[in-house]
Amino acid sequence: MPLHTVDINGSCTFESESFHLTSVTRNYHSQQLISQLWVLTAGCIVGVSMSFEGRTRGAVTALFVLVLLSASMASASATLLLEEPYGKLGFFTATGHAAVYLSSVCAQTPRKLRKCQPGELGAVISRYDGVNGYDWLAIPLIPYLYAVGSEDEIPLYADAKLVNFLRDQYRRKYLEEVVPDAANGATPGGNWYELVGTSYDRTVYAFEIETSAAQDAAFIEKYNFSRNQSHFRTVSRNCADFAKDVINFYYPKATHRSIIADVGIATPKQVAKTLVRYSARHPQLSFSRYVIPQVPGLEARSVPVHGVVESFLKSKKYMLPSAVASPIFAGCVLAVYVGTGAGRIDPAAHALVYSADRDLEKPLGAEDRRSYQLELSHLLASTGGGETSLARTEKLRRLLRGAAPDFDEEGRPVLRIPRGSQLVSVGIAESNLLANAAARPYVQELLEARLRAELKRGTPKASESDVTHDWDLLQKTLHPSNNELAAQTHGLPAAQARVEGRGNRP
Repeated sequence: MPLHTVDINGSCTFESESFHLTSVTRNYHSQQLISQLWVLTAGCIVGVSMSFEGRTRGAVTALFVLVLLSASMASASATLLLEEPYGKLGFFTATGHAAVYLSSVCAQTPRKLRKCQPGELGAVISRYDGVNGYDWLAIPLIPYLYAVGSEDEIPLYADAKLVNFLRDQYRRKYLEEVVPDAANGATPGGNWYELVGTSYDRTVYAFEIETSAAQDAAFIEKYNFSRNQSHFRTVSRNCADFAKDVINFYYPKATHRSIIADVGIATPKQVAKTLVRYSARHPQLSFSRYVIPQVPGLEARSVPVHGVVESFLKSKKYMLPSAVASPIFAGCVLAVYVGTGAGRIDPAAHALVYSADRDLEKPLGAEDRRSYQLELSHLLASTGGGETSLARTEKLRRLLRGAAPDFDEEGRPVLRIPRGSQLVSVGIAESNLLANAAARPYVQELLEARLRAELKRGTPKASESDVTHDWDLLQKTLHPSNNELAAQTHGLPAAQARVEGRGNRP
């Protein structure tokens, strides 16, 4: 973070620690950085020990840095979100879902867009089927991914009961305008659940391309004053069609359907494939790829996304009967798949890993993953009485089955778990995870399950810093410091105890 010093001659100088901001986290940090620079600028100007010449030079330097930083923070991007399918897959559902995240366009309401203010993270806009007759709706980034209002409320582990609770509480607080209660005041049915908490259901791949403030302003004007009425059709006006149109608004003809590989139907994977090709033809445009991992939990894991022909080819329930009935037809399908390169794009290739509370980072390497797996196995063997991972998962499933999701006094999610005649409040967000000493055995089980999920092979699920951080949290549940125990005895959160215990140390 930027720092300033005043030398003995009264001149103000700036020193900068090394930091790297990406578009997806730039807005999150911008307000803090710019505010800090204003403070430093004022300090340089009014410093009593500074000469007039030093104050002037320091002020000019500070203002120049501030202008440059403000300009860099103002850069915008449009990010195609390629979302894996989940649940029982049919012929078309295996193609997944598509949405677009606009980093500098925010949702004044789900139906009205506006320019983002400094520090705001932007909104995700997509087409939905069966959500009160609307064609598209816009949701802020963090709620879209996690169904909570801020980063410190994101649960580290989730099951279906918690996910349903978070979605409905967010709906009742922010989305009643577009998704009202049922007639009896209960949670309504329909597809509205797709508006929030998508990261509990699936892994999301992001393809980000730079945009401009002028493009954002034109987009806001067009979509605010266009008719927003649903005419959803699977083959011609689906979510991928909408995402394609949004990207093409910013960069005309950047994406398109595949007449052969997808029989003319727009698919999320085809939109991603054409956007990657467009970025390769326009290297002057900043382009990046990252993965937003599915939240660890008891929810079924999502599966790889396919195009139309690819879905048919890789689905045994479709392809095997077709091959028996008509080998020539099956051969043609294979020829189309190979000839068009329908499956050649790997969404995870060169992808960094997203987390809401840090910048993008590289995925955990294979060697490091194996090392952590070995360490975790040793730890579980010493604390778990020889239980297998499957047995531990089933034990956790039974525990969560009897738990009731709720919020603590600060609005962070907790689980109320019965123990004898009492209910134990278990924090499940990082900000309240260690707040209750009585809940440590349950927190330990949740963190062990989270680490097991992060260390599985396959799609990138975490960066090295994510795993290291979760490992440290697990160690704290096993070996709490005296400072934390004393704080919890007096009703203080562990995080506050760590701050109060520092004294004058940084």
